[in-house]
Amino acid sequence: MPKIEIITIINAPIALCFDLARSIDLHTISTSKTNEKAIGGRTQGLIELHEYVTWQATHFGIRQILTSKITAFERPYYFVDEQISGAFKSLYHEHVFEQDGEKVIMKDIFTFQSPMGIFGKLFNKLILTAYLRKFLMTRNNMIKEFAETDKWKRLI
Repeated sequence: MPKIEIITIINAPIALCFDLARSIDLHTISTSKTNEKAIGGRTQGLIELHEYVTWQATHFGIRQILTSKITAFERPYYFVDEQISGAFKSLYHEHVFEQDGEKVIMKDIFTFQSPMGIFGKLFNKLILTAYLRKFLMTRNNMIKEFAETDKWKRLI
């Protein structure tokens, strides 16, 4: 199963970084290139434990719908979202936050499995893992930008 780990260093309070990472509104802004929008469950604001969100987006020219649920939550240090329906065979995304002096270390651990057996594994290796890494890095850079400026005030 492919696993992507990304560390982002942010000069902001840990609670702010945590809240921005679970902001439906910021996620929508950071995924504007894929026309991602929340169409079910929690569709705006800050998602909480046991809540779900259904996203509609266009990836690889195909409109897709994915529903994920927050299955673990310890503010401001950790939360997990898991796919409960969608294109992946499985998707498990851990969000870990650690205060280090004036900085926050935000770590994403993103584990997924594609359908279609060997063809899915080949697609993961050739295309999907790099695509998802870039997708997550774009999102994390947006969290960093909002946390390190006054832009966060528009969302929280």
